Amino acid sequence: MLSYIVKRLLYGLAVLVLVVVLVSSIIYLAPVDPARLTFGQRSDTASLDAKRDALGLNQALHLQLAAYLNDLSPLSVHEPTAANQKKYEYLRLFGIGQKVLVLKTPYLRESFQSGRKVSDMLWEAIPLTAILAISAILLASMIGISLGVVASLHQNSWFDNAAVFLSVLGFSLPSYVAAMLLALFFGYYLNAYTGLEVQGSLIVLDDLGDEKIVWKNLMLPCLALGIRPVAIITQLTRSAMLDVLSQDFIRTAKAKGLSRYKVVVKHALRNALNPVVTAISAWFASLLAGAIFVENVLNYQGLGKLTVTALLNFDIPLILGSVLFIACVFVVINILVDIVYAWLDPRVKLA
Repeated sequence: MLSYIVKRLLYGLAVLVLVVVLVSSIIYLAPVDPARLTFGQRSDTASLDAKRDALGLNQALHLQLAAYLNDLSPLSVHEPTAANQKKYEYLRLFGIGQKVLVLKTPYLRESFQSGRKVSDMLWEAIPLTAILAISAILLASMIGISLGVVASLHQNSWFDNAAVFLSVLGFSLPSYVAAMLLALFFGYYLNAYTGLEVQGSLIVLDDLGDEKIVWKNLMLPCLALGIRPVAIITQLTRSAMLDVLSQDFIRTAKAKGLSRYKVVVKHALRNALNPVVTAISAWFASLLAGAIFVENVLNYQGLGKLTVTALLNFDIPLILGSVLFIACVFVVINILVDIVYAWLDPRVKLA
């Protein structure tokens, strides 16, 4: 298993490098001048040239990509100056000519607009989006698996038909449309009864300027994000359960006199969970990216809101940092899912 994990980690690393190269190439080749966006339209030519030089935008594309990958790499080569020591906070290993090989944490650079470290900005936004995504996928998993199991046990009944109809309807509804509808009905028209706001983040500032957590602001974005996963999980659970319930080992378990609970939960459901786990893992990673639209509709100050602001300002380091984080989530979750497969189904072997 260790060799399998190492192999997958190397594949994941290659994917991340490819993502950085492709996204960086698209962004750097775009006909937009980040230096002019930083200064505004009335900036003089000398200031723009100085800013472009400071940001490294005057270099060729391959040199900019190489410099960015060097900043990201834990093992990198830099000039042994006091400024670089303060900037990268590295541990010097040994010299290579006029430069040194160093060990450091990945450096995501600084925002073009605010001048703050991209890593600091991401770590402020990621926990809010993570809480939202985890809440949404847990809600979707509990509702979807429950509906799928009950629908499979009552095939062709009114409940089964209703579950299938609602799942198709939910999957056809984009998350941002669901967010607008939920905000309109529960946050505006029914505000007096629900106490929910049209827009709001998990952490807000009170009248004294202190941060406080408002858990009710999590409800609408959680529901908006969870509607589509519920639909997929319901249908997959129902289909997988119907397939497993027709297998010989289920009939054998019933013939041995096992209770209905043991047959359904311990035998049928466990063997039917593989495709469901795949859907849940894929949707959890997608929720981190899909939260971009919901967070902007509901003004939820997470990673999605931060990414859209970076795109509007053409803040290259912040855009790349956000994309790289989302790519890392997909890679890590795919590796974890393969390991969970082996635990759920003994027939699956890690090669």
